Amino acid sequence: MAVLLVDIGNTRIKWAYLEAGRIGRCQAAVHSAWSASTYARRLFGRVPSRLWVTSVAAPGVNRALARAARRAGITARFVSVPRRGGGVRVGYLEPWRLGVDRFVAAVGAHGLFPAVPVCVVGVGTAMTIDLIGTDGRHRGGVIIPAPALMVETLFTRTHGIQRRAQGGGAGGGAALFARSTRGGVVQGARYAAAALVDRAVVEAQALLRRKPLVVLTGGEAAVVRPLLKSPAVGVPDLVLRGLAVLAQGEVPPRR
Repeated sequence: MAVLLVDIGNTRIKWAYLEAGRIGRCQAAVHSAWSASTYARRLFGRVPSRLWVTSVAAPGVNRALARAARRAGITARFVSVPRRGGGVRVGYLEPWRLGVDRFVAAVGAHGLFPAVPVCVVGVGTAMTIDLIGTDGRHRGGVIIPAPALMVETLFTRTHGIQRRAQGGGAGGGAALFARSTRGGVVQGARYAAAALVDRAVVEAQALLRRKPLVVLTGGEAAVVRPLLKSPAVGVPDLVLRGLAVLAQGEVPPRR
């Protein structure tokens, strides 16, 4: 029978079925107003044999999904971060402090590209970069505000920039040197994010003696990818792919 894979973010949820080793069509929605009944209607019209969940949402969101799953006669398996799982060995001194979405994305990227080291870049509210060697060893990570959060912070915390940007579009071209205040902020944030990814690739190559592949995911990945100088691929459903690896193979223990 099919396994239901669910990835819950702070505002959006993605889900897909895993059957015969293949992930089906991915669906997505904003879950902020969902109740247990909504989860039941949207996710469990077809009852899976198992349910694997990655969630960084508030506890109330997880409880609502768990109730919906129980009503459907199954138990929701919420992934937690182990020292080792899915072919990845977590490099954090305290593994549980690594975001579960970052761990599962790393599992997905390593599963897709096992022959090369990977820089796994998640671009959401924050931008994270995690380095995974071909041996599955997680070498650590980087966290900065993603471009949209950089822009929001400048507009809300600096009165002069906010005032000069009022009424101005984000135009002025797509190059680094924009011709409006708003364009300068937007392009500066995007180029800053891309520059950090390229620098991470340089640092990773010096550490591993091999150039890593950049694997991008997240809602803002599309604005960063065109600015990169490093080889990169986009995998929008990377967390679901990591869940598929965990569901089919090694099961990470609960802490």
